[in-house]
Formats: sequence, structure tokens, C-alpha cells
Amino acid sequence: MPAKKEGKDIVSFVLGIISIVLAFFNPLPAIVFGIIGLVESKDEKSQIAKKAKKLNILGIIIGSILFLASVVLLAISANEVGPFEFPSAV
Repeated sequence: MPAKKEGKDIVSFVLGIISIVLAFFNPLPAIVFGIIGLVESKDEKSQIAKKAKKLNILGIIIGSILFLASVVLLAISANEVGPFEFPSAV
């Protein structure tokens, strides 16, 4: 069974890398991939699993910060532009 555990470690490591990269393009899936990777590596004790945990936590943090920043910027820009009004047909 060591091969299966090592496979989970590698999957978790790859998900951590994907979550960090994806955080800069689309933060919400980055948070999801980070959480999935963290769950996959929670019981493992190998070096790869320890690195994977760090990467997944970093991906969750970066994704969360960038998601909150995008929500704040959206709220500020919506406040500056004002409500949308449809042009009248007449």
C-alpha cells in the first residue's frame, strides 16, 4: 500500500501548485483545489505531504485574499458607475 499513499502525496502536491497558480487568474477554484489538496494530505507524514500541506495552505490564503480584493474592487467600481439604466425606446 505504500504506492497508494505516495500517489495521494503527489496528487496533493500537484493540487497545491495548481491552487497557487490558479489563485492569480481565478481565485475561487484555487481555494477549492487548495482545500481538496489539504484534505488529501492531512494524514500523510512524508516530506512530499508536508510540502503539499504548505502549498495548499498558501494557495488557500492567496486565493482568499485575491477573492476578497476582487469583491471589494467590484463594489467600489459599481458604486462609482452607479445604477445601470436602459435607454428609452422613444
